[in-house]
Amino acid sequence: MFVTYILSQIRAYMRYRETVRELSHLSDRELNDLGIVRNDIDYIARNSAAAA
Repeated sequence: MFVTYILSQIRAYMRYRETVRELSHLSDRELNDLGIVRNDIDYIARNSAAAA
């Protein structure tokens, strides 16, 4: 049970980092097209990782 929890936390963190990396590589204009400002990247990545 504990190992399962740890693995799920690691997967969530990996999803978070992937989302941050992908969004960070976009230009401000591309982010604007998606309705995102650069300051929201962390918030969006955390919600994305928690929802999956």
